Amino acid sequence: MAIEILDEHEQGERVREWLRRNGFGLFAGVVLGLGIIGGWQWWQRHQHGERVQGGERYQAALASIQAGDLDAARNQAQELRKGGVYGALIAFDLAKAEFEAGDREAAIATLQQAADAAGPALEPIRRQRLAQLLIDAGQAQEAATLLSDAADATGLETLGDARFALDQRDQARQAYEEALRRMDVAAPQRRLVELKLTQAGGKPSQPETI
Repeated sequence: MAIEILDEHEQGERVREWLRRNGFGLFAGVVLGLGIIGGWQWWQRHQHGERVQGGERYQAALASIQAGDLDAARNQAQELRKGGVYGALIAFDLAKAEFEAGDREAAIATLQQAADAAGPALEPIRRQRLAQLLIDAGQAQEAATLLSDAADATGLETLGDARFALDQRDQARQAYEEALRRMDVAAPQRRLVELKLTQAGGKPSQPETI
């Protein structure tokens, strides 16, 4: 029994000695761990709050567009440009409203200013819509440059439109053909792209059947 008591005593002394040597580091590690957890939770709450505020601002700007108050919508869009996806979405809505109101230059400026807000997912859409406006404004070369690396069917179709407007028939055909290759055979837009390809001197290939 004495031996067992001695062993327990020695073990306790060793634990106390280890704590004396390492106690501060252990305490600091616990504090650091709690700080990281608390910081992460704060960041999540902050991000959630930003998303909620962004959504509310987007809805307010959309209401201004629907009410025909484009000046107010432009001011609200300016605030939303720092809000990521909402900044890009309101730019799309605002540019459409500006174009329909007959202010093509304002629509072009709106989409140009949304470059930082679009992000990887929406940037192809922004470029394609901007390119359409540039073609309509007689700036087909700028549109072709903007879409030079287009990889989606809609972007390639618009690139073909820009090349056709520049009377670059061979390059227009290539763009339309590539757009058709990337487009589902049942896509509603397919027939129009085939007509554009024919107009550019190409011949649509027949879809493969099983």
